[in-house]
Amino acid sequence: MKLLMICATFPYPPSRGGTQVRTFNLLKQLSYDHEITFVTQKSADVTTEEIDGLEGWVKTLMVFPRPTNPHTGTVEKMKRFGQFLITGTPPNVSFVYDQSIQSWLDEAVKNHNFDAITCEHSVNEVYIRPHWKSTIKTVINSHSSVYRTCQHQLETKTSENPQRDRLYLPLLKRYEQRVYQKFSRVVVTTDEDYQQLKQFNIKSPISVLPNGVDLEIFPERKSDPGGHHLVITGGMDYVVNIDAACFFAHDIFPLLREKYPDVTLTIVGANPAPSVVKLGEEPGIKVTGKVPSMVDYLHRATVCIIPLRSGFGIKNKTLEAMAAGVPVVASDRGLEGMEVDGHNTPLRALRANKIEDYIKKIGDLFENEILRQTLSKNGREYIENNFTWEMIGKKYERIIMD
Repeated sequence: MKLLMICATFPYPPSRGGTQVRTFNLLKQLSYDHEITFVTQKSADVTTEEIDGLEGWVKTLMVFPRPTNPHTGTVEKMKRFGQFLITGTPPNVSFVYDQSIQSWLDEAVKNHNFDAITCEHSVNEVYIRPHWKSTIKTVINSHSSVYRTCQHQLETKTSENPQRDRLYLPLLKRYEQRVYQKFSRVVVTTDEDYQQLKQFNIKSPISVLPNGVDLEIFPERKSDPGGHHLVITGGMDYVVNIDAACFFAHDIFPLLREKYPDVTLTIVGANPAPSVVKLGEEPGIKVTGKVPSMVDYLHRATVCIIPLRSGFGIKNKTLEAMAAGVPVVASDRGLEGMEVDGHNTPLRALRANKIEDYIKKIGDLFENEILRQTLSKNGREYIENNFTWEMIGKKYERIIMD
């Protein structure tokens, strides 16, 4: 099959995290049996070596320059909101649009060059014309609902800009109700997103396809390090992760230090925001920035904490920690799309949503080696049986070919 995959975010190397991990690993699995043309944009930090590395996985790689960051002044923001009102397309989607990419795609579809098109992340929908649905299979791999994320951030008071988001929320709902109708197939990562799109009355078939883990990159650790060492992982320039790290460091970690004076917290992730960097000034907290190997830090941790208060979709950081055999304490948001506790379910992670929950669950793991071993074993087995990229890639292939 001749596949065209579109992703505005350059997906290599997959260690960049987030969108890149899902996109690259699905691309990798599909490349074994299909002829892939990949269309993407490169920002200034993408190197020639990274472009060469991605080219090795595709038949044709089309790389376009990524637009420069938009101006952040009040007038510019008002203009973007006005355009959102008029066009119905959110600013973050309009931002990635490039007319030269559109012209290239229009010509390719006109000439019937491909059997199917996939949009890897919902922002790439901007390039798909509604009438294409009648002539070529189009698939949107949405990653997570922007509307649900915005709504939840307002409800939990974790929004960076509540005034803006209250204006955006009804527009985002209308936007998602409209754009998903353009596609032959819709792919989401969790059942919660599936239910949301069903409420939107999306007519196209919707499939749930979770994220996965490369078990070679995240091997199970050989031993339990013990001690009182905590780790938080994730891209630290992403608002959801910034909020999680700051919430835990400010509201929970000092209470843990009262009980365990030697407790340490390592915050591991690229491009830490100034508020995250500042956390490294607190006693017992280290902020690493980008590291060569995330799994090394996971293996050294007694417990991995995933204290997300917003954000939707299945979390790579949760899958990776469990694959590495590290006991996990996480919020409902950190455990979305996963079966880790409850009736007839082996205990695979501990759930915490309140400050007192985190204190108790972390303390339980610090003091109970058998509990740590149970979570380590059950978590790893759960990943091996349900979340390898080989399994996820085969499911994606069936969705595209169906």
